[in-house]
Amino acid sequence: MRALGRILGVTVSIVLVAATANSQQKQISDSAYIAQALSAAPAAVAKEATIVRMDKDGNMRTLRAGKNEFTCMVAGTDKMCNDRNSMEFIHALLSHTSPPDKVGISYMLAGDQGASNTDPYATAKTADNHWVVTGPHIMIFGPASKTLGYTEAKDPDPKKPYMMWAGTPYEHAMVPVAAAK
Repeated sequence: MRALGRILGVTVSIVLVAATANSQQKQISDSAYIAQALSAAPAAVAKEATIVRMDKDGNMRTLRAGKNEFTCMVAGTDKMCNDRNSMEFIHALLSHTSPPDKVGISYMLAGDQGASNTDPYATAKTADNHWVVTGPHIMIFGPASKTLGYTEAKDPDPKKPYMMWAGTPYEHAMVPVAAAK
């Protein structure tokens, strides 16, 4: 139970970043939200994952308690399903602290709406922040991801594995798993 509390605390940090985007989105039912959140992960992972959602007041609530180490959510327009270690990594990113020395996996099988490939804190595309939109992918966090040998190009081909935020403490591998929809 203590571990779930810690995961939910980290999740609150993640989702608070997306609060503005969420408040601008049309409110959908919890069942529709759950379906969107679960679309981030393979069925076998999603089947037993915890589902969390931020309400309009910014409070995090658990829509479904899980039986595995994954937490799925919709952050802004992006759907993700994170293991415990990736939740810790994302929490470190959001709190500007050192990331954990652990390997973590995050599924984003619905793809993403894009992010700067050079600035972990960019919130919108600019002329020089190397915005990359990646289709369905997994992210591999932690020091081990840096040993994979993937390109560290600022403008990578998002159809091939690459390192996001290369040279920063938050560098991680982006591994496409299917063609973008």
